[in-house]
Amino acid sequence: MAARRPRQTTSSNYLAFADLGVPDALIRVLAAAGVERPFPIQAATLPDALAGLDVLGRGRTGSGKTYAFVLAVLTRLAATATPRRAGRPRALILVPTRELATQIDSVMAPLAQALSLRVMTIFGGVAARPQIAGLRAGVDVLVACPGRLADHVEAGNAYLDAVEITVLDEADHMADLGFLPTVRRLLEQTPRGGQRLLFSATLDAGVDVLVRRFLTDPVVHSVDSALSPVAAMAHHVLHVHADDRFAVLVELTAAPGRTVVFTRTKRGAKTLARRLVAAGVAAVELHGNLAQAARTRNLRAFSDGEVHTLVATDIAARGIHIDDVALVVHADPPVEHKAYLHRSGRTARAGAAGTVVTLMTDGQVPEVQELTRKAGITATTTRLRPGDALLRELAPGERALVPQPVPRSAGPRHEAQLAHDGRSRRGGKPAPMTSTRSAPARSSAAAFSARARPGARRGGR
Repeated sequence: MAARRPRQTTSSNYLAFADLGVPDALIRVLAAAGVERPFPIQAATLPDALAGLDVLGRGRTGSGKTYAFVLAVLTRLAATATPRRAGRPRALILVPTRELATQIDSVMAPLAQALSLRVMTIFGGVAARPQIAGLRAGVDVLVACPGRLADHVEAGNAYLDAVEITVLDEADHMADLGFLPTVRRLLEQTPRGGQRLLFSATLDAGVDVLVRRFLTDPVVHSVDSALSPVAAMAHHVLHVHADDRFAVLVELTAAPGRTVVFTRTKRGAKTLARRLVAAGVAAVELHGNLAQAARTRNLRAFSDGEVHTLVATDIAARGIHIDDVALVVHADPPVEHKAYLHRSGRTARAGAAGTVVTLMTDGQVPEVQELTRKAGITATTTRLRPGDALLRELAPGERALVPQPVPRSAGPRHEAQLAHDGRSRRGGKPAPMTSTRSAPARSSAAAFSARARPGARRGGR
């Protein structure tokens, strides 16, 4: 059926969660977490979701979508009070990546506990046996990646015939990753009369097929344009010589603020993280070639502040919902504008300010200009060299470098490259950054990097 007329919501300052129908038990948990007022997408979608309607919510990353559907799902499940049954979840939340599943679980867990509801996650890269045991024990809300859940359904460990509410989060990215056939097969096993909530930054053709096939007369809420940049986000393009690229990266990431650096490839993320560590930057990597334990460990080190720089690929970064990321650096400009917008959305979250920097070499000028045009953003372009004062404006604070030894696996050629990268190309002198201390022993950042051994895993399973 055709979607209902979209509703545009721009402000929620006049609303409280109680006004939207959120129960007191959840409001107390939100207040303890410092969440006092609903964001626009929460104010827009919660009344309809709590009324049992199908909802299509569109909003940029960082707009508060997670609480929008988490509060709706938990409130409705608590109201029906249906008993848990082995292998038959009452609500299903499908997400594209393991990191996003973990983030949603961490947000939902204290809220679910307040209502005596049970939540568990299902994704690949970890042993299946504990997941099977959890399913058999009964679960109210299942947060899952499509691939691994499909495996459990096919094996008879999980049945979706008791699902009352289904949520598709970041549906556009599931389409980009090719998960839609699996998603469709899973949705077809949920009851036709069940409630469906779909959240997406864009409504491309693949997502539109899901909307038409599985949502019944959905209420559409669009908080802002899919291409709308965040007002508090400053965009900069730094035009650098190819030989200066790494030295500029070191200057940016050696600052005390929390930084996410993006590369196009998994190998690029691994190599860059280790080069930064060798140069003295506390950094860890996050990409699909890491075993799940290493991915979790590295993300926790970044989230807890043990390291200040995370080097990630696009797919791995889909689940990074961490506050206080001051700077996003596109070390490799993304291939297309949607990736630029999503990467950039790792900063300026929840109304905070943030800075986005794209490094551009001479040969990348045309593609970066096209990228920013399609993304609908206006960036300040500056040609600079290492040591430029603008680098300290973009990443303020005293630089602190703690050089680490080159990993034993690195050969002489790699050692020479690392030594070379520690210098600017300006007369062969060291880049003008302050090293406040040095230590031959490995820091916690280096230890995390060294322990993060790659293992073949499918990102969405």
